[in-house]
Amino acid sequence: MNFWAIQILNGVSLGMLLFLIASGLSLIFGLMRIANLAHGSFYLLGGYVGLSVMNRTDSFALAALASCVAVPLLGVAVERVFLRRLPNQELPQVLMTFGFIFILADLCLVLWGGTPQSLSKPALFSRSLRVAGMFFPSYRLFVIGAGVAIAVGLWLFLEKTRVGAMVRAGVDDPEMARAVGVNVPLVFTGVFGLGVLLAALAGVLGGPMLGVFPGLDMEVLLLALVVVVIGGMGSLKGAFLGSLLVGLLDNFGRALFPEFAFFTIFVPMALVLALRPQGLFGR
Repeated sequence: MNFWAIQILNGVSLGMLLFLIASGLSLIFGLMRIANLAHGSFYLLGGYVGLSVMNRTDSFALAALASCVAVPLLGVAVERVFLRRLPNQELPQVLMTFGFIFILADLCLVLWGGTPQSLSKPALFSRSLRVAGMFFPSYRLFVIGAGVAIAVGLWLFLEKTRVGAMVRAGVDDPEMARAVGVNVPLVFTGVFGLGVLLAALAGVLGGPMLGVFPGLDMEVLLLALVVVVIGGMGSLKGAFLGSLLVGLLDNFGRALFPEFAFFTIFVPMALVLALRPQGLFGR
């Protein structure tokens, strides 16, 4: 019984981490129609920036703050200087962001080396807690709580605030939004920055769980793409439920059928593509 409970909690904690990555990717593509394949690179860069700040200050909060400032600034620069020149051009966007994958990967390799490293957990969450008669790392419970809180915050932001209404208006009818005074390019830049911020934050939160190392950017990008395909582009609900599904499938697949770990993830994605190409909650 303890085995199943621990695997479920591990899967949910991984799912919440995937949600932070996939929600940003889903927002950027689903709302802005920008195919940002460099999203995993922003995750990795966020982890490395957090690692550097953590090593110098021994403060997890400062590490998260530094990543959530530095990496989105880079992301906004990429959007304004490069991607804005390619509106509604998916193939050039894919090629451009694919190039940034190699640029950022080489930059991380030069600055931080190729040895896998790990962020230290915050002292407050360094111990295990007794949950339902078993011990479980409190940090993973913190990641679960943070993921749920961010999911609620994003939903409230997009659905209940004026800025969220401006974002939706800019997506549905940009010409009419401009006519009523909405600065659509600025709003879209903010959405892109928010998506990159979520990826950078995920890099810091995932550092104590997954570590940071070259190649991790492609691993998390692959999982995030699976989540977005299953959940549907532009859907926060789809990103949340898709992340939980992929996190649980990946964790149980690795624990029970390690030789078929990828099979357990990609078969559901193939079924969704065959039966409902827009995703479970896509429009």
